[in-house]
Amino acid sequence: MIVGVPKEVKVREYRVGMTPAGVKKLVGKGHKVLVEKGAGNGSGLPDELYVGAGAEMVDDIKTIYARADLVVKVKEPIELEYPLLRENQVIYTYLHLAADKKQAEALAKSKCVAIAYETIEVDGALPLLKPMSEVAGRMAIQVGANTLEKEHGGKGLLLGGVPGVKCGRITILGGGVVGRNAAKMAVGCGAQVSILDVNLKTLDYLDDIFKGRIQTLYSDADTITNSVRNCDLLVGAVLIPGAAAPKLVSEKLVSEMEEGSVIVDVAVDQGGCIETIHPTTHDHPTYVVHGVVHYSVANMPGAVPHTSTFALTNTTIGYAVMLAEMGADAAVKADKSLAMGVNVYKGEIVYKAVADSLNMKYTPLEKMLK
Repeated sequence: MIVGVPKEVKVREYRVGMTPAGVKKLVGKGHKVLVEKGAGNGSGLPDELYVGAGAEMVDDIKTIYARADLVVKVKEPIELEYPLLRENQVIYTYLHLAADKKQAEALAKSKCVAIAYETIEVDGALPLLKPMSEVAGRMAIQVGANTLEKEHGGKGLLLGGVPGVKCGRITILGGGVVGRNAAKMAVGCGAQVSILDVNLKTLDYLDDIFKGRIQTLYSDADTITNSVRNCDLLVGAVLIPGAAAPKLVSEKLVSEMEEGSVIVDVAVDQGGCIETIHPTTHDHPTYVVHGVVHYSVANMPGAVPHTSTFALTNTTIGYAVMLAEMGADAAVKADKSLAMGVNVYKGEIVYKAVADSLNMKYTPLEKMLK
C-alpha cells in the first residue's frame, strides 16, 4: 500500500503524522511511504531522517493525496484539502467532527473512509486521544498561568503565590485524562485546585492519587456555579467521545467571574464546555468576554511539536500498520476498536454521536460493510 504523510496546513501546526521510526516500520513491511518535503521540520525531524528510514520525499501536498491510499495526519483536513480527497482513500487523523459540519459534509462528499483517532476505543479508554490529552492538560496550566499575567490581560496573579500571599485558585471541569494532567501541573506550581466530575469512581481515584492535595467535588449546577465564580483560572476538560461537549458554564456565569480571570477550554475541538468559547489559533490565542480572558486554541499541543509528535506516533502507528497490511474494510472487520474510529465511510456518517451532534443522517457501519 502507498501511505502518505503530508505537511500539516493548519495555522501554526508544527506536528507531523509520523516519525521516521514509523516510516521505517511500514517500509520494512513492504509498503511505500510518501512524505511531503519539510513535513517534519517543525518537530525537529529533517527530511534526511525520513530518507534514511526509506521514505520517498515529494514536493507538495497534492502529490500526497493523489498517490496515497492511506493518508496519515495529525489534524483534520481543512478547506484547501477538501478537493484533494478521493473516493475509497483512507484518512487517518484527529477529526473532531461533532462541531464541524462543513468538514463532515466534505468527507462524505468525497466518499473517502475517515478514521478519527479520538473515537478509537479500547476497553472504555481512548488510547489515541490520551497522549494529546496529557499534553493539552499540562499545557492548560502553563498557558493559564501565562495569561493571568497583567501584560496578557489577566489579573496579575502568580498561581503559586509567595509566602505571606495567597495562591491562585483553579477550577477544573472534568476529571479525565485532561483534568488529571492539569491537576498534576496545578498542584506542582502550588495553586489551590478543585476538580469537578459526575463520576464518583473518578473522584475517588483522584482523591487517592493526590492524597488530599486537591479538592474533589461532585459536578452539579450549584457546585459549578460556586466553583467558577470563585476561581482565577477555569479549565474546561469535559469529553463525551465523538459528541459535542455539554455547555456547563453559561455566559451569565462567565460575567460573574472576577475581571482578569482566565478560561482555558481544552474541549474547544468538540465545541467547548463554556458558552462563550470559540476556537482561536496560536497567532491570536485569546479574546475577552465580560472582562474574562478566554484561551481556546484548537490545536494546543501543536505548540510543543517535538513532544507531541513522538507521543502521537507511539500510539497511532500500530493501527496504521494494520490498515496498510489489511486494507480498511478487512481491518475494521477484524478489530472492533478500530471500527469505532470510523466516522465517515464512503459517503455516510457511521458514528452515531457525530450524526446526532450535527443533525445528519446516521448509517451503521455494519450495514455499509455488508
